Amino acid sequence: MSERSIFRLEDMKQSIGNIRALLDGRSFDTMRTDAVTRAAFERFLEILSEASRHVPSEWKDSVAPNIPWRQIADLGNHIRHAYNKLDAEILWNIYETDLDALEIAVESMLQQYRSGS
Repeated sequence: MSERSIFRLEDMKQSIGNIRALLDGRSFDTMRTDAVTRAAFERFLEILSEASRHVPSEWKDSVAPNIPWRQIADLGNHIRHAYNKLDAEILWNIYETDLDALEIAVESMLQQYRSGS
């Protein structure tokens, strides 16, 4: 068990919670047009992406092989380097369709690896 990896999973969990707190009850148009909301959402995704890079592949592959881990890791690069080309619909789709499965995967890894299994 790597304590650093546990911290990264906790960062991911917190970012997911922050995204939910930010966007739950808001519309796509609000996220797309409100600069502060959009910037916060992108920042939380960036943290989520970066933290995912520091969780061992063995953990991710054994607990959640169905999660597109490479795409999650690559997302941060797109946010940092192609920020002016980000598609708001793709970002919103992450919130609407991908976040639940990712949250379950992160929770599962935290439970498994906190207990030392």
